[in-house]
Amino acid sequence: MRGYAKKKAKALGVAGAGRVRINTAGCLDRCDLGPVLVIYPEAVWYTYIDEEDIDEIFTEHLQNGRIVERLRLPK
Repeated sequence: MRGYAKKKAKALGVAGAGRVRINTAGCLDRCDLGPVLVIYPEAVWYTYIDEEDIDEIFTEHLQNGRIVERLRLPK
C-alpha cells in the first residue's frame, strides 16, 4: 500500500519537499489497530484496508480538507 500511495501522490502532483511525504515508519506504537497512516500537521490518524481507502483519504483529506471519519483512529 505504501508503493500505491507514493504513486498516487506523484500522479496528483502533491509529492515533494514541503508537500506530501510517504515513508515507512513501522506501526507507530499502534500495531494492534492494523496499518496506520498519519497526516501532519493536523495529526489525523487513519487506518486503511485497500487502495479505495487510500484514494478516499487522498481525495477527501488531502485535496478537499475533509476528515474521513469512517477511517479515522482515535488519538
